[in-house]
Amino acid sequence: MHAFNRLLGNRRYLLFIVLFIAAFSTIQSILSHTKTFPGGIQPYTAYNNYLIFKQSFFHLIEGKDLYILHPTEHWDLFKYSPTFALAFGVMAFTPDAIGLFLWNLVNVLVLFYSIYYLPKIDLRTKGLMLTFMIVELLTATQNEQSNALIAGMLLFAFSFLEKDKYWLAALCIVCTIYIKLFGIVALALFLLYPNKLKLAYTTATWFLVFTIIPVIVTGPDQLIFLYKSWGRMLTEDRSISDGLSVIGWLKTWFGRPVDKTWVNIAGMAIFCLPLLKIKSYGNFAFRALMLASVLVWVVIFNHRAESPTFIICIAGVAVWYYMQAPNKLNYVLLVLAFVFTTLSPTDIFPKFIRNEFFWPYVIKAVPCILIWGKIVYDLLVTDLLPRPTAVEIIE
Repeated sequence: MHAFNRLLGNRRYLLFIVLFIAAFSTIQSILSHTKTFPGGIQPYTAYNNYLIFKQSFFHLIEGKDLYILHPTEHWDLFKYSPTFALAFGVMAFTPDAIGLFLWNLVNVLVLFYSIYYLPKIDLRTKGLMLTFMIVELLTATQNEQSNALIAGMLLFAFSFLEKDKYWLAALCIVCTIYIKLFGIVALALFLLYPNKLKLAYTTATWFLVFTIIPVIVTGPDQLIFLYKSWGRMLTEDRSISDGLSVIGWLKTWFGRPVDKTWVNIAGMAIFCLPLLKIKSYGNFAFRALMLASVLVWVVIFNHRAESPTFIICIAGVAVWYYMQAPNKLNYVLLVLAFVFTTLSPTDIFPKFIRNEFFWPYVIKAVPCILIWGKIVYDLLVTDLLPRPTAVEIIE
């Protein structure tokens, strides 16, 4: 136990673990056999998601439509903004092995340092939070996705808001929106802080910059075309999947048709209820739980949520549990999330259980749905207290 406590209190050891995750995931992807997809015209690399991001940059500068299939290059659609495609040019010219490692490195390091930048919690608690997220971080990194980056940016945004660094907070949230649109939910956090005029104009400035910056390689007409194509693709994509989400849970557990729009409206209404408690805005634990609510909400109400997306949700669970005073019910829910959300896709459970039970019944999402309900309850009813500060272990 003493050794485990030393590990939790030693940031360098945990940094080595996340660096190992980036390196291991890269090597695994590069050395893995090619794979095929239903309807694919050829085998594709095991790091297909990275190639989607990489090729989006070349499609951007070549004046192509980013939001159609390019089946001779990779499988599936590019679903991010033109700005994200432009930013990926930093890595696009490198060999795949180097670029993939750099991409994985960015994701794990942003999440790692965002946890250690969180205010008002001790070093050991930050180590506990990171340890709780490690398996989901590995899952996200093995899939070369941007979800760990989004989780880290939202954690950074909260910390910057707490430290009155509004330009940086707005930058982080706008970055997440231009990666995946659901980051827009995090703008609700601005209501919790003073000087809302400054928050408004800093956010508007970053929106303007991020919207128009691709024009340097596209020209105005092509950029307008790309935004229209992006919107059309997202609209069509909405009907394709129910995901590991509240929508998928309602359909599979209760066998009834579900209108995605009304489910999302109901979810947003419930999400907003705690914001009516204006007098609680001065309570740090209340603000932290609103962050947790954002992180969980954007996953469980996302009709395209898949297993690698849950690093965002699990970050929210960690914030919810570790940034308020603990209790037994919260601990039980935390364990359920670790077992049935984090571990459910792993080989700890037999394959037939994963394929015949966990996946069809969206079990991965269920503990997080329960926890989000508990978060809203805590925000509305509970007299929230901060987590007691432990004596930090000196590295």
